[in-house]
Parts: sequence; C-alpha cells; structure tokens
Amino acid sequence: MNPKIEKLIKLIAKLPRVGNRGGQRIALALLQDKTGRGNALASAIIDAVENVAPCPNCGVLTDRGAGNCEFCRDTARANGQLCIVRDLSDVWTLEKSSVFHGRYHIIGGLLSGASGVLPQDLNIHNLSSRIADEKITEIIFALPNTVEGKTTQHYIMSVIGSADNVVFTELASGVPLGGELDYIDDGTLTLAFGGRKSV
Repeated sequence: MNPKIEKLIKLIAKLPRVGNRGGQRIALALLQDKTGRGNALASAIIDAVENVAPCPNCGVLTDRGAGNCEFCRDTARANGQLCIVRDLSDVWTLEKSSVFHGRYHIIGGLLSGASGVLPQDLNIHNLSSRIADEKITEIIFALPNTVEGKTTQHYIMSVIGSADNVVFTELASGVPLGGELDYIDDGTLTLAFGGRKSV
C-alpha cells in the first residue's frame, strides 16, 4: 500500500468510533472524490485547529481570541443555573433538545484510575469562582450514569463544598445506568432533565 494512503488511513482510524475499516472507507472516499471534498475538508480542519479554542470560562469551543463563548456572554442565560457536563457533545445534545437554558461547564473527562484520568486533568479550577461571580444557585450534574460519572460528581461536590444557597441536582428518571447523553433521545432527556433530583 502507498505509504501516504496508509498514513491517512491510520490517522482517520484513530478518530473516535471509526476504526481501521471505517478509516479505509473514509480515506478511499476522499481520495476518489472528484468534487474537491478532500481539499475542502483539509482546509476546514486546518482552519478549526488554528482558530478555535476552549472558552476560558466554561470550556466550550469558541473563536480563538474572542474571550468568553456565546453561552457565557448571553445575559439571558445568567439565570443562576450551571450545568456540568463531560464534553462539548453533551452541550450540543442538551441544546438540541432545548431542555436547558442556563450556562455550561465542561470538565473534559471523568475520573478513572483505569484510564489514568486524575483530578488535575479535569477543568474544575475555576468552578468556585464561577459560583460566586455568576451568582449560581443550582448546579446540575449531567454526567454519564456510570461509576466514573458518579465518582467525578462526588469529587466535584467535595471540592466546591457547601456553598451558600447552592443546590446540587442530577438528572433523574430516563437515564439508564451506564447511559451516555449523546445516545439518549430528546423525549427521554426531557424527562430526565425535568425530573432532576437533589444530590
């Protein structure tokens, strides 16, 4: 196999949920396409990598150098609610379902001894200051209903401590044990969000 093609396949295969066979199919589709899709994709990837960065306040990806993201700048979302999620795909899932209209905080992973994810790897350094500065009254944990998710949730609660007038809630019925947000349909997610409970 041509080494350039082999390198392309290996890089694509490393993407989440793709694998070797998927990498081969995608690489061939791009290389055999006559419409210029490959060049457009390469250009879009370079543009995004060079010009997109995490929001310094919440971790949502936004334009590099623009300061805080659209969610943090939106005064209508300053309603005292802060939803803690694992990654950006969870934000997209919640936004699509329209069940939440507050602000987000992406922690960037879950505590896991097996995967080597430690507390210092999580984006939680500014949570306490956000609670005070943004007058947060409810922290909603929208983390996966897994051992790692629960461990992470309890750790974050211990770090924040008993902040005055702050209620901790988590998603309730509808999210199965082991469930991940981006696999849950909108109706189930609406029930889970509406039925969240104190923790």
